[in-house]
Amino acid sequence: MGALYSRSEEETERLGERLGKLLRPGDVVAFTGGLGMGKTCFVRGMARGMGLDVPVYSPTFSLVNEYRGEKALYHFDMYRIGDLDDLYSTGFFDYLDTDAVLAVEWSENIAGALPEHTITVAFARDGDEARTITVKGDGRFADFGD
Repeated sequence: MGALYSRSEEETERLGERLGKLLRPGDVVAFTGGLGMGKTCFVRGMARGMGLDVPVYSPTFSLVNEYRGEKALYHFDMYRIGDLDDLYSTGFFDYLDTDAVLAVEWSENIAGALPEHTITVAFARDGDEARTITVKGDGRFADFGD
């Protein structure tokens, strides 16, 4: 897969929308990248691509936000998760048994607990506003960077 480039929040949301249209029930999307990289903007676009007309905001304080419509999207923030006990307290493993899409910010904090089929979205800074976004997953995303 090729790298994607974004120079604004709007572009990041549009890329998320493209990915959202490809997602299936049960998919787990793991995000990596520092603070302010655009992960929540990307999830906002994913929700729109999944047909969800809901406000999407960072789950930093709630740990998980649930967005529902014809499909469901569960949006996690694992920034404050330090160990497996913390992860269990979020109910994360119960969410894996649903047919919802899971979006997991700060997934590097729970890398060992992510399912084998996890789709990864990595953000890297290319200046103040520009980002390189790399998506890795199964064959559905082979042309995603084009």
